[in-house]
Amino acid sequence: MRHFFLSTLALRAAALRVTRRSIAPAIAASVPACACAKPPGGDGDRTEGYSYQRTAEEWRRQLSGPEYFVLRQGGTEPPNTSPLVKEKRAGEFRCAACDVGLFASTAKFESGTGWPSFATALPAVKVEKSPLEFLAGAEMRCGVCGGHLGDRFLDGSLFPGTPAFFSGQRYCTDGSALVFYPADGAKPVRGEFDPSKPRELPAWAQPPGIKVNG
Repeated sequence: MRHFFLSTLALRAAALRVTRRSIAPAIAASVPACACAKPPGGDGDRTEGYSYQRTAEEWRRQLSGPEYFVLRQGGTEPPNTSPLVKEKRAGEFRCAACDVGLFASTAKFESGTGWPSFATALPAVKVEKSPLEFLAGAEMRCGVCGGHLGDRFLDGSLFPGTPAFFSGQRYCTDGSALVFYPADGAKPVRGEFDPSKPRELPAWAQPPGIKVNG
């Protein structure tokens, strides 16, 4: 029965393209997620009120395809496709559009979701108000350019042994919105995902012995 349930969960997640809102945290693969679907990236304007502004055409020239999809269109990259998911070095994660600092490496933790996750954010990260944040999370944006970064969830206590357990928050971030600057001065790493890479469910969502690609 449990194997059947896990298989069903994995197949349903693949069909939903595995968004942050259609999978449960890694603590309980046997408990289905409360799928609170929401239009990607919210509905608010991404230009008005922000100090760093560009036209849509200028953004298309400045950003790569994946970066534009996430930052300007509010898209969500497939899980486990950004090179920043496994990044563990000391440094700073900055906005791929305007270069402002967004997250410190000391706040990063392994959430098992397939997206770079942080327990806290730097002041430039702004969280959109949402009456359903406790259940469905709330969109976070770059406070300088308005770019979509991902979603903040108030479920940090579900990740014991990580900084999120103490902050009570999980900043689930699209790697494509970020550029990582190593503290040792090494070459910066852009977090954009590779569209040609097969889509893979996080390990916790896969039934034993079966690898699900979408």
